[in-house]
Amino acid sequence: MEDARKPLQPIKGRGAASRVAGRYETSTAVGSDDGWGSVYQDMAEAPRPATTVTEEQARGIISRNDSPDVGFGQSVNPYRGCEHGCVYCFARPSHAWLDLSPGLDFETRLYAKTNAAERLRAELAKPGYQPRPLALGINTDAYQPIERRYRITRELLEVLAECRHPVSFVTKSAMITRDLDLLASMARERLVTVYFSVTSLDNRLSARMEPRASAPHARLRAMRALYQAGVPVGVMVAPVVPALTDHELERILEAAHEHGARAAGYVLLRLPHELKEVWREWLQLHYPDRAAHVMSLVRQMRGGRDYDSRFGTRMRGEGPFARLLGQRFATASRRLGFGRLPALEVARFVAPRIPSPQGELF
Repeated sequence: MEDARKPLQPIKGRGAASRVAGRYETSTAVGSDDGWGSVYQDMAEAPRPATTVTEEQARGIISRNDSPDVGFGQSVNPYRGCEHGCVYCFARPSHAWLDLSPGLDFETRLYAKTNAAERLRAELAKPGYQPRPLALGINTDAYQPIERRYRITRELLEVLAECRHPVSFVTKSAMITRDLDLLASMARERLVTVYFSVTSLDNRLSARMEPRASAPHARLRAMRALYQAGVPVGVMVAPVVPALTDHELERILEAAHEHGARAAGYVLLRLPHELKEVWREWLQLHYPDRAAHVMSLVRQMRGGRDYDSRFGTRMRGEGPFARLLGQRFATASRRLGFGRLPALEVARFVAPRIPSPQGELF
């Protein structure tokens, strides 16, 4: 029996190539060829999946974590799912919580939290709120394409600027320059830092791996624009894919430094839950001659498995190849003079005032 979710070729403009089943699904549809090839013909002629957005009202907006290897304690995600379609995205398995596929559904069936700014204002106004730097758009990119229409990230940033609340970004989108007015103003008060995630400088590879993210050269231009406006910027080489992108590590660091990045980090390819299947399918479709070698190196750095979720090793891996990557990164960082971005200021925070039905007396 053949799996009807498997297409005959990649889908242009999409990272995933099928609707990989989520881990909570109780049943999975498969198709069996009846000898006429109709099940495959239907798939070949099907239109490219369109992006649909469901508007939702969030009950809470600030998420908190205490993971020892994550550099933030609280975050806000204006969207669920991400149209960038990065095939390697560690957030894909979160779509299984919605009973949707971490494959195509993650990048085509999106959710917009249209009341996010209202909820953020209410949560920042709580009497017991203690300000800490907030990461905006971590699980999915705050500046993904649908932000042009919904502008939820802009609204959130306006609330944070008004309250002088510190915020950080990690993005693959040049759209962040749209909000340069707010970012530059906040930077003058040490309230914002921005990291650009760069996986490859190869436009053709990037178009396959992250089809609707900004092209690498566009990210570098955006990095320079922010740097020239006084916004502290850094680069995350993420993810590093062995035998596919790892040879670009030094070139990415050099290009980022040339465009204004003054801090750097890297993350090894992570394949939690259903992402293993999404990634393997993509490798077979795009690089069948290299797929086995890539996965062999991945397993060498993950204790013989596709993924190791232990804190302390999940971001960097272990073993000889992982150590070599770490040494190369450290050597290039020292040579280029990378350091740390300025610490964000929390003492400037002013809690927002929630409108009262009695109006303002003074």
